[in-house]
Amino acid sequence: MPAHKKTILVVDDDKSILRTFTRILQKNGYDIDSAETGKEAIEKAEARHYDLALVDVRLPDMDGTDLLAKMRNTSQDTIKIMITGFPSLENGIKALDEGADAYLVKPVKPEELLMLIEEKLKSKEENA
Repeated sequence: MPAHKKTILVVDDDKSILRTFTRILQKNGYDIDSAETGKEAIEKAEARHYDLALVDVRLPDMDGTDLLAKMRNTSQDTIKIMITGFPSLENGIKALDEGADAYLVKPVKPEELLMLIEEKLKSKEENA
């Protein structure tokens, strides 16, 4: 495990998903922060660097893909993973166009989530 804990921002308006992801990720050694709105996520991303962001496509104040576009300036080296309960080809393409590094469909299996996060963080380190 690296000396500094990897930081992850979880953005979802569903409190039970936030709790679940936070618990799973903290148990696996990650430093977790969460936001329930796009605005809150932007404020947190401007104030602190995150290694990775898990972003729900549907947020109360903006679309997750719009949040990705806004985070592009402040969080260029943050890995961004979109999560949706409403998958569509259009959403997937838009997410990738706006800078998403991966796209997951709910319900997300914890082992799938952890594997994807570890894989993305490892490839980022290798390419640094």
